[in-house]
Amino acid sequence: MIVIVDSGGANLISIMSAIARLGKHVMVSSAMQDIEQASHIILPGVGSAEIVMNRLHTLGLVDILKVTTKPVLGICVGMQVLFEFSEEGKTPCLSILNGTVKKLPLIANLCLPHMGWNTINISAPSVLMQGISQNAYVYYVHNFAAPISSNTIAETDYGSSFSAAVQHRNFMGVQFHPERSGAIGSQLLKNFLEQTV
Repeated sequence: MIVIVDSGGANLISIMSAIARLGKHVMVSSAMQDIEQASHIILPGVGSAEIVMNRLHTLGLVDILKVTTKPVLGICVGMQVLFEFSEEGKTPCLSILNGTVKKLPLIANLCLPHMGWNTINISAPSVLMQGISQNAYVYYVHNFAAPISSNTIAETDYGSSFSAAVQHRNFMGVQFHPERSGAIGSQLLKNFLEQTV
């Protein structure tokens, strides 16, 4: 059973539809029992780190998410809360990954939020990126981003470089939206769902 955590994000239906198109059964839940029984866990995006973390605390899900050995995929804000801290709302996060999520710099001729298609530079081998070509285009909507670190497996440049995708053990994350990224996004979701404990 694939569980999308109902963490206050606004893109639940589109993620469910993207997974259903892969022929997989998926549900949205905030119940600890469902998350404990899940084969795969997805932390969705769209929203703020502060809202997501407040909801995870209210639901009592922080501890189980930090220690689970199931494959976990964070999308956009769902990836950002895997880090130690987000400048968005000065929010302590899950501390699964080292680092602080910061606002993208204001650079002339570049609008914020970073919204639309951009390329990814795959920088480290990862099962998440199998079958995805270098400089593939993916879809972004965000103001905040995670730094490049030892957990970075793909990068994107928008005035400066940031982590487009990360992995640490069973925890994976993408700053872009695979559910809006066409065939590339479908391949990434397929790669994630093929991971086992």
